[in-house]
Amino acid sequence: MNLELSDEQAAVRRLAKDFADREITPHAAAWDRAESVDRGIVKKLGALGFLGLTIPEECGGSGGDHLSYALVTEELGRGDSAVRGIVSVSLGLVAKSIAAWGSEEQKRQWLPGLTSGDQVGCFGLTEPGTGSDAGHLATRAVRDGGTAGDWVINGTKMFITNGTWADVVLLFARTNDTPGHKGVSAFLVPTNTAGLTRREIHGKLGLRGQATAELVLEDVRVPASAVIAPEGKGFSVAMSALAKGRMSVAAGCVGIAQAALDAAVRYAAEREQFGKSIAHHQLVQELITDIAVDVDAARLLTWRVADLIDRGLPFDTEASKAKLFASEAAVRAANNALQVFGGYGYIDEYPAGKLLRDARVMTLYEGTSQIQKLVIGRALTGVSAF
Repeated sequence: MNLELSDEQAAVRRLAKDFADREITPHAAAWDRAESVDRGIVKKLGALGFLGLTIPEECGGSGGDHLSYALVTEELGRGDSAVRGIVSVSLGLVAKSIAAWGSEEQKRQWLPGLTSGDQVGCFGLTEPGTGSDAGHLATRAVRDGGTAGDWVINGTKMFITNGTWADVVLLFARTNDTPGHKGVSAFLVPTNTAGLTRREIHGKLGLRGQATAELVLEDVRVPASAVIAPEGKGFSVAMSALAKGRMSVAAGCVGIAQAALDAAVRYAAEREQFGKSIAHHQLVQELITDIAVDVDAARLLTWRVADLIDRGLPFDTEASKAKLFASEAAVRAANNALQVFGGYGYIDEYPAGKLLRDARVMTLYEGTSQIQKLVIGRALTGVSAF
């Protein structure tokens, strides 16, 4: 087993690190207070090829492997997880789904804009009453004009990352009365379509700079060509996207934990108590050590998922393990960093509080920690506990 990065992967990592240090970290606190990331960051991400990673060059992407993608999302997460979320959703959930499931026409229509940063995508799965139970969506799409006619969609989506920025929604809706996930189809819906309205959600605990929205669809009409993948296969589209998305979330969590480690080590060397820096105190070293172990363990679990994907091997269970551990580890790491900072960690002049707030949501979205445990348990026992 060789855990050394290739020259190309190491170069991508350096590029992402330099970008985060220059373009993200200096602004993260201000974006958090303003509850808005500077949208100009999207074009900068696109110019470096970060929005096209793993997408074939002939489709407008920048190619590369999934480990390189994980390295980039880790560095973006270290800078500001609100920025990491832009890439994880627009590229990881939307563009990759179009590349994998879309028609040639759909690829030509959407991939060049999404991978360049000229356009942004969002993933319309979660609803006000349907989160973990994604197979029982209330949003409906009905035909109007026969088998080759338009679809008319009605429903509401909630907690949609990039929702107010997006140019296209990868939208999931029930298209027949077949129980459970077999009645769900996927659509590519331009956000300027009549009947689609968006409301940005403010006052979030963390990821405050991220554009999170509620989407309301009232008689939204789309052509038959908007369906991505065969009708009734929408749940498969969603689950395949989320399986790889869990690797991206895990990588972002490694970034949060790494940022917590960096901040704790730096502050422990600067802060003096009892006549010496607090780095000299045993229990402070214990806090820092616990963070460091969590960082390494989460990173290795995430890299394993990327390696399995790149080798074409099954990875779903490993992705759930990585997402479960890394998200919980990020919370522990940020909490330990706050403890190192003491009272100063409780004010937003210092990074520990934001890291903790941003980490907390990672245990919720793209499958809660409890859902990940059920997925892993089912794989181990062969029995569904749902």
